[in-house]
Amino acid sequence: MKKNAIRAAQFCLAAGVAGMLISGAVQAADAGKTVNAEKAAKPYQSVGDILKASQPGDWRPLNPENTLYLELEKGRVVIELAPEFAPAHADNIRTLVREGYYDGLAIVRSHENYVVQWADPDEKRELKKAKSKLPPEFTVPVPAGQVFSALPDRDGFAPQAGHVNGFAAGRDPKSQQTWLAHCYGAVGVARGNELDSGSGTSLYVVIGHAPRQLDRNIAVVGRVMKGMELLTTLPRGSGALGFYEKAEERTPVKAIRIAADVLEAERSALEVIRTDVPVFGRIKDALRNRGGDWYKVPAGYVDLCNVAIPVRAKQP
Repeated sequence: MKKNAIRAAQFCLAAGVAGMLISGAVQAADAGKTVNAEKAAKPYQSVGDILKASQPGDWRPLNPENTLYLELEKGRVVIELAPEFAPAHADNIRTLVREGYYDGLAIVRSHENYVVQWADPDEKRELKKAKSKLPPEFTVPVPAGQVFSALPDRDGFAPQAGHVNGFAAGRDPKSQQTWLAHCYGAVGVARGNELDSGSGTSLYVVIGHAPRQLDRNIAVVGRVMKGMELLTTLPRGSGALGFYEKAEERTPVKAIRIAADVLEAERSALEVIRTDVPVFGRIKDALRNRGGDWYKVPAGYVDLCNVAIPVRAKQP
């Protein structure tokens, strides 16, 4: 009797396990059907699809007064300044450009996975009307009426993270301060230990993984809109922090010009997606929930610096 009872119990257990496995398989199959049904009901749109369907009003041209052309031997790097975040620095940089300060300088540093920096290698060039010291502008008060397109995801470097007029930014609702983030392509003002030691005479561009620890510790004045490949492919400096140890290793800076001072026919006609329109919300959603045939597990999350802001040649 005991053996029969044990065998009966084993049979029931095996049957139960088999039933659970079958039930689990059915549930998994049902879940797969549900996911496929949801995909069919709401087809995934890639960023490319969204941009193809965008309208002219979803894009804005670059302001010529806030656009810089860094002219190198191999081509032009287009930079857009963000005076809303660093007004004193943007104004001083424009003054430096117009007095010819940068012409004939050099790229003095190329630090792997970090920054490319240009400056006066000899630190002897004199200023004319430009200032040698400026207030830090690591953060600025949130301007009245500023449109901040916040990301829904938590950010480790800012209470709120999002975009303002095409620039990746952080914001603190308590202090009502805002700042630009050190994302790929961000342009910052090199400084020493003193808070007011950065004037714009030496600028750098982030060419690697976003060093967000620099946020609120140095002034960010804009970002590269075109020509990053001219900077990221430069030979890396062999000296400390990626500085070039020999003059012949440096890349000459032919000139920096403000687009407003360049003949219209010679300008780089670009436009950037607006970040205050519904289409940008769809772009963020597509990046947070990447779908299509290849992605099997949408992240439901996107890092601030992984939201690439589309730039294109200005459409007729």
